[in-house]
Amino acid sequence: MNNQRILLSLFAIYFVFAILLNSVGTVILQVINTYDVSKSAASVLEGFKDIPIGIVSFLVASQLPRFGFKKAMLAGLAIVTTACIAMPLLPGFWTAKLLFLSVGVAFALVKVAAYSTVGLLARGRKEHASLLNTLEGVFMVGVLGGYWLFSVFIDSSNPSSTAWLSVYWVLAAICIVAFVLLWTTKMDESGMRVEGTSPRQEFLAMMKLMAKPLVYVYVVSVFIYVLIEQGIGSWLPTFNNEVLKLPAAMSVQAASIFAAGLAIGRLGAGAIMRRLHWYPVLNVCLVAMALLVVMTLPLSSNVQANPDVNWFNAPIAAFILPLIGLFMAPVYPAINSVILSSLPKHQHAAMTGLLVIFSALGGTTGSLITGTVFEVFDGQVAFYLSLVPITVILVSLFFFRRAVERELPGDAEVPANLAS
Repeated sequence: MNNQRILLSLFAIYFVFAILLNSVGTVILQVINTYDVSKSAASVLEGFKDIPIGIVSFLVASQLPRFGFKKAMLAGLAIVTTACIAMPLLPGFWTAKLLFLSVGVAFALVKVAAYSTVGLLARGRKEHASLLNTLEGVFMVGVLGGYWLFSVFIDSSNPSSTAWLSVYWVLAAICIVAFVLLWTTKMDESGMRVEGTSPRQEFLAMMKLMAKPLVYVYVVSVFIYVLIEQGIGSWLPTFNNEVLKLPAAMSVQAASIFAAGLAIGRLGAGAIMRRLHWYPVLNVCLVAMALLVVMTLPLSSNVQANPDVNWFNAPIAAFILPLIGLFMAPVYPAINSVILSSLPKHQHAAMTGLLVIFSALGGTTGSLITGTVFEVFDGQVAFYLSLVPITVILVSLFFFRRAVERELPGDAEVPANLAS
């Protein structure tokens, strides 16, 4: 089994899914302009993506070791390739809903399979964390690239133009390349399931994981984190456009600073967390997030539209607010590494299923809340609201740490060595 080729396949898959999953903020802005839908109506796109992720993960995560991780990832790629081709051929708001429904179903298969494959390749906790860190880092590079890729196809001078739909031909081509690469890669998936167990027993085993205090505190932390990330990430392009008065294409490009912060934070935090315990590092990051919100949002007040706006005279808030991603970055990979490294490999698929379910629920909740507040009040109020879940996750991480130390009394400091 060629580990490097498998990793390359995982990186390619995660790269294209990063673009598709995190394009929801850009697509929300574009469908509002192109199809004349309301903000609250457009916000359901997050639900079309996240709810299928949760449902499919719940139903199939425990069964993927039986089905095969490689087959699951190939199926996911085939689904999204078809959906991408449909976008420019059948333009409409319903097609956008269908796209994100397809992306949600496919990503449920892909993420459980990819995370479980990392467990298959890793030879220890440090290597597992390092691989997971790199995979999530590549994901954020994909998010960053996606903002710029979409901006190339957006016609700011004609907001109702459907030219932006041509980006899906490029995305379909990337999906096909990733499919062929994985198809031609050999994988040995032995040892990833318990022999002699029925599908019902495997499903019940996943449910029993929820009985562990460590696990249910963990899923609360994941839910709250993703609520924050998706609430900000999905609505940042619209915030830039409507509050900071930036053109549509520039609004999407400016939002890429958020993705860049996440990418740099995740790739760089590993070195820090090899030397420091994860808990104080994450607490510092969360406090820094709150301070950035409090100090930056006043700078976005009363911004006047400037027809000659460019990168040199844009409101300073457009550059500072997205840096919240830099401090947000270590939280998600760190707590995932802690939980997965504490479980045997045959439970990784089931645990990842729970991870994906609560991530999806958190993402949908965050986007819907932010979108509704954005429409009823304004973008500033919507982003100030992020201070509430930031406070909640600070509390949940305190109990998560206590649960880790109860479950792994002899290994309480193991997570200090985990890359984020």
